[in-house]
Amino acid sequence: MELKEKIGNKQARIGIIGLGYVGLPLAVEFAKAGFEVTGFDVDTSKVEAINAGHSYIGDVPSDDVDCAVKAGKLKATDDMSKLHDMDAIDICVPTPLRKTRDPDLSYVVLAVDAVRAHLKPGQLIILESTTYPGTTDEVVQPALEQGGLKAGKDFYLAFSPERVDPGNATHTTKTIPKVVGGVNDISTELAADLYGSIINTIVPVSSTQVAEMVKLLENTFRAVNIGLVNEIALMSNRMNIDVWEVIDAASTKPFGFMPFYPGPGLGGHCIPIDPFYLSWKARQTGFECRFIELAGHINGSMPAYVVDRIGEALNSQKKSINGSRIHIFGVAYKKDVSDMRESPALDVLELLHRRGAVLSYTDPHVPTLEHGELSLKSVPEAQAAKGIDCAVVCTNHSVFNYAAMPKNFPLVVDTRNALKNVDADNIFRL
Repeated sequence: MELKEKIGNKQARIGIIGLGYVGLPLAVEFAKAGFEVTGFDVDTSKVEAINAGHSYIGDVPSDDVDCAVKAGKLKATDDMSKLHDMDAIDICVPTPLRKTRDPDLSYVVLAVDAVRAHLKPGQLIILESTTYPGTTDEVVQPALEQGGLKAGKDFYLAFSPERVDPGNATHTTKTIPKVVGGVNDISTELAADLYGSIINTIVPVSSTQVAEMVKLLENTFRAVNIGLVNEIALMSNRMNIDVWEVIDAASTKPFGFMPFYPGPGLGGHCIPIDPFYLSWKARQTGFECRFIELAGHINGSMPAYVVDRIGEALNSQKKSINGSRIHIFGVAYKKDVSDMRESPALDVLELLHRRGAVLSYTDPHVPTLEHGELSLKSVPEAQAAKGIDCAVVCTNHSVFNYAAMPKNFPLVVDTRNALKNVDADNIFRL
């Protein structure tokens, strides 16, 4: 088989559509392995950055991009006609939710339309974008077959869910096992061969729908368990119990328990969004996903609860949110990254702004912040204590010197247990 041989000897030309948190690391990994890789993106600033040897993703060093470009193994373009020259095409575009919490496949559809316009026999097409079970078979395959070529025979089609964890130096593109499911055995085999050339462990499954469901189970598992522990945190506050102490003690059990931690809400592209793809698909079959919907409700209410705790903290000093100077530590959705997608800190800031707070923030990974009516710049940590009525820990960045905060701030609302070893009356915990 020509494509199998090309993959085996690293002669297959790889196209990656979407050069974000998933696509760029994948493109660099293929280039490192010796493949000739072309990245496709409608964002010309990304195209220009890559061709200049610069990375805009924290987990991908610019040196890696620069070396790949200079070696002639990586280039980027916004010219979709060059898809015709590719032997394998990986689609890594966003799949957000609409305001109605219905799936928004518009980016996938645009990418598939571009591939269809330049599809040729023998190509391997892989969708990585997280979506509901059935998308590959029901949306992607019919669209690609409109030109007369048949999936599994004239070209090959598979789904392989992305498993990216921004900021995680231990689990990387190369070391995270890769699930692969094709529309037939040949498609699965070729996709497994392709990924097997750059990833240590490949996990073939029986169909595209199983592969799609795997990703949704992984993220729904986290969303539901985070929803549970957030509810335990709300309950513990009513009972005057330290939820963090409870979790730490429960974590000593060597079986039957996995610790999850409460926080100001869910962030990132996956966990706040993906479970609703599953619940939407389930509703099409008449099935109601009660756990998923309830977890979404609890997790979505956490920013408002944080604002209520800020109000309680200020009230203890006979102050109101209106007019108070409130400083946020960390606005990225998780520690030590710059990723702002779905960050709960944005909701906290917006709610505080509506209630008249004077806002500022510190986040070395996010130098500027534009959100709604807010336009802010990160304040250096050393200057953050000046004239502030209340500090709020929203993201537990490791660079912050949290131990010194009670000395500098009259009030601290700690949503991440950053000050777990500090006992002071002015600390209000989640």
